[in-house]
Amino acid sequence: MTTRIYLDHNATTPPAPEVVDGMTRSLREAFGNASSIHAEGQRAKAAVDDARTEVARLIGAEPGDIIFTGGGTEADNLAIRGVLDAAAPTRSRLVVGGIEHEAVINTAKALAKRGSAVTVLRVDRDGLVDPGALADALADDVALVSVMTANNETGVIQRVAEFARLAHGHGALFHTDAVQAVAKIPVDVAALEVDLLALAAHKFGGPKGVGALWLRRGTLLSGVITGGRQERNRRAGTENVPAIVGFGVAARLARERLATDGPLVGALRARLESAILELIPGTAVNAAGAPRVPNTTNIAFENVEAESLLIALDLEGIAVSTGSACSSGTLEPSHVLRAMGLPHRRVQSSIRFSLGSTTTGEEIDRVLAVLPGVVQRLRAVGRR
Repeated sequence: MTTRIYLDHNATTPPAPEVVDGMTRSLREAFGNASSIHAEGQRAKAAVDDARTEVARLIGAEPGDIIFTGGGTEADNLAIRGVLDAAAPTRSRLVVGGIEHEAVINTAKALAKRGSAVTVLRVDRDGLVDPGALADALADDVALVSVMTANNETGVIQRVAEFARLAHGHGALFHTDAVQAVAKIPVDVAALEVDLLALAAHKFGGPKGVGALWLRRGTLLSGVITGGRQERNRRAGTENVPAIVGFGVAARLARERLATDGPLVGALRARLESAILELIPGTAVNAAGAPRVPNTTNIAFENVEAESLLIALDLEGIAVSTGSACSSGTLEPSHVLRAMGLPHRRVQSSIRFSLGSTTTGEEIDRVLAVLPGVVQRLRAVGRR
């Protein structure tokens, strides 16, 4: 049986062995409720606190400013809804980037349906938010601006610090969804100058179902889940101790390995990208002119349906994606590529390759050996 090749790390990553070991150990040894005052509860609380410290260190933050959540989507919702609910009545407008993850875009749409004012910022052909568009959107009624650090489909990195300064100049808060940036590039909350930042464990070797929101101290935020007083009254619910422990282990590993993993993954991505363009006519990299995280490339294959290519590669033992995993099962074309102004045929022929720290040169060689023939066959079928 041929070993499968996994190039969909932006959807999720395989858990690191150290993460699995840490979670398994916590299930046995830290099973108590972290809110209980007895020894078992305090053992669980200590495990949560240790993980909180590791997550904070990964993004240059203080542990007390980390709020654990049920994932990146919840962290984004807590940031956006929590800020708007706590804002003064005169500040009710939300401004979001045009290529945000569904966790932000669909939250903005839901808020608009209930009457909130929402402005969506245009992007250029490389998927970069236009600073002029943000400047035009800012006014005294804006409560929050949300622009992601790195895009999940194209890997494009936004000028977050510049945008945060613009927002602050008008008295607005700034949130960034950094789920696809953390552990791929250095992320430091002070350097980014943001007020809120979301991240998720499963994007860098941690478990699914756990994330975090960093909140600048003093920022007003209303909770969106009512119940107990966990997470300093900011996120109710008994802590998922094993997942949080796994998050902490993954954060430590990511911090220790970032300086070496980033260049290695980037070199493999560059080899894959350049070879595809050389070996297969009628291909183009989407957002090629923008800065991107080192693991991601989004490539259009002329006269090939992306879904057909994905299935054909899967049958060859190669896992890739057509875009956000959170949009799978829909017939809608990528809202990210459409927002970039790409033609419909190009949007429908684009595939995302997202590499990880476990990706090897041999795997890239195998993809490059298989992919040209697969594309050629699909094009031949399409011409019949």
